[in-house]
Amino acid sequence: MTENDPAPRVATGDAEARGTSPISNAIAVLRCFSVDEPLLGVTEIAARVGLHKSSASRILSTLESEDLVERDTTSRRYRLGLGIIGVAGPLLADLDVRRAAYPVLRDLTETTGETSALLLWNGQEAVSVEQVPSRHQVKHTTTLGTRYATALSASVQVFLAALPPERVHALLTGGIVAYRDADDAGLAAFADRLADATARGYAVNYGETSIEEVGVSSPVHDHRGEVVAAVLVSAPRFRVSPEQLAALGEACARAAADITRRLGGNPAKGAS
Repeated sequence: MTENDPAPRVATGDAEARGTSPISNAIAVLRCFSVDEPLLGVTEIAARVGLHKSSASRILSTLESEDLVERDTTSRRYRLGLGIIGVAGPLLADLDVRRAAYPVLRDLTETTGETSALLLWNGQEAVSVEQVPSRHQVKHTTTLGTRYATALSASVQVFLAALPPERVHALLTGGIVAYRDADDAGLAAFADRLADATARGYAVNYGETSIEEVGVSSPVHDHRGEVVAAVLVSAPRFRVSPEQLAALGEACARAAADITRRLGGNPAKGAS
């Protein structure tokens, strides 16, 4: 078989008949996805790994609960999820946006003295995929793969600001993204907050999710003007006064614009 030949198909049920372990079956399911075929249905996956459809469906449900796969909202077919990033830590250098971001994050941490990070959106959470820690002994850091699903998190605000209002409404009222004031008045106030963040170029979390922490975050855009990532600067609250917050936010926005340019994007496209 050459590298251009399709992977061999196994007759449905063969894997189960051979007594293949559940772990092997789960790995086989994950390996079904490729650059050429990022979206697959349950029937397609079952045929490729030699499992009954019900067995493949159970495996996919388990993988989905761990964010290793996720469903496309339009087709309801499966694709790999961002939870893979948390598992694949050392291989993240292959991610274009991460590779483009790292030197910028390093300079941002050097300039501000605070921890900088890059986050991606998985449809309902911001996921940390890169980080350059502060040089200070007291600092805020997280492990790669950490997920944020609180509306007042600065990075989550960045991603929500890029979504259609009806999607934001569904995430907040459905409790998928945590927001305490999800009544009409609270949702209207939050919509204004997102608009302000977009106009300013960065979102702010000044001790709102953790009384000890300050975070500012700005969007990274691709060549289509879509928000593909968020840059985050986080710091202990005692080190950032309200007067210093703007300077921190502006530094974050400049870094995000720099990463956007490295990706061949245009910050102005996503700011409309």
